[in-house]
Amino acid sequence: MQDSAKAVGALGRAAGLERAARLRSGWYARYLWVFAAGQLVLVPMAVLWRGPVSAVVFGATNALLVTGLSVYTVRQRVMRRGFGMKHGMMMASWTVVFALTITVGTAVFGHGAPFAAVGALACALPPAVGAWTEMRGAV
Repeated sequence: MQDSAKAVGALGRAAGLERAARLRSGWYARYLWVFAAGQLVLVPMAVLWRGPVSAVVFGATNALLVTGLSVYTVRQRVMRRGFGMKHGMMMASWTVVFALTITVGTAVFGHGAPFAAVGALACALPPAVGAWTEMRGAV
């Protein structure tokens, strides 16, 4: 009887930790919303601007975004189960969309503003969907 009580107690504590992790994982949704908003600035900058000054401004802006998000991430105490896989899939899908947007936007559409707007929305979509699903999973 005592062993089963210990097992029930351990399972209860594990369920409590999982529930707490889900409730406190809202930080990742905020992270993804900021990342999605950053795409609305960075993608048009990458597609429309030309020259060395644009490369420096794009690099500095991107570095600020990544540094800020990285500092925010390491300060978080809770990561729920499956976080690594979810983040990896979101980043992989964003990488594919971003690479296609920059390649096609500069080679085929010649730095066009309409394409930059559509590309920015397309690049913001993976993190926005990730944030939305994270918010739904935290409840």
